[in-house]
Amino acid sequence: MANGLDNKWALILGASSGFGEAAALELANQGMNIFGVHLDRKGTMPHVEEIQEQIKAKGRQTYFFNVNASDPDKRNEVLVEMEQVLDQNGNPGSLKILIHSLAFGTLKPYISKDERSRLNSKNFDMTLDVMAHSLVYWTQEVVARGLMGEGGRIFAMTSAGGHRIWPTYGAVSASKAALESHIRQLAYELSPKGITANAIQAGVTLTPALEKIPGNEEIVKHAIAVNPANRLTTTQDVAEAIAALSGPGTHFLTGNVIKVDGGEDLI
Repeated sequence: MANGLDNKWALILGASSGFGEAAALELANQGMNIFGVHLDRKGTMPHVEEIQEQIKAKGRQTYFFNVNASDPDKRNEVLVEMEQVLDQNGNPGSLKILIHSLAFGTLKPYISKDERSRLNSKNFDMTLDVMAHSLVYWTQEVVARGLMGEGGRIFAMTSAGGHRIWPTYGAVSASKAALESHIRQLAYELSPKGITANAIQAGVTLTPALEKIPGNEEIVKHAIAVNPANRLTTTQDVAEAIAALSGPGTHFLTGNVIKVDGGEDLI
């Protein structure tokens, strides 16, 4: 394929739903093989298997790992298996794309008379580790192990919540702000290696993560009202943008927060 993605590999953290799922399927459409990391219970595993079957039906290879992406030991196990797969396929440095789309954080207010209902250090540390710092750890490893080299593309999913306020969203907002900071630092350090790093700021999108936010109905209502396109962003909008940003001609585009929201955050 002329897009430069054919027979390359993508690693998607958070591949079983939302943006990660859509990206996995779209990148497979573009000719890519998919490594997926996800954390699912028995009840949602049939959907994970369905995603894999759809990828295989497109003629692509896929390996999914049901592990905690922020666990250092599990991360190492996944990376070792990835190395083996790529070696067996005769393309050890062919990891083209890394997508960080992990959404697992605490939704508690900072201030509350009830100590049990307010944010504590354990909640904060977990949210920041999963939704922000894990990007750095995965990137460090894929680069150090030679899985990703020149031409690599790193994307991290952020949101307007990184610079806006919503009740109980404080820890997640902080993680998004940290994630964007990590992207800037990674872009700077990876530029000499020919690897780009950008954050993708999606508009309000109907995903399992959004459904967990208290008052999400109001968020949706407001987003539709202000979006110039008069609709919500979709996961497919974002997946297609990531695919386009991974193609030729984007090698000097790095360190940005790229809005894929139809103009929603302008208003």
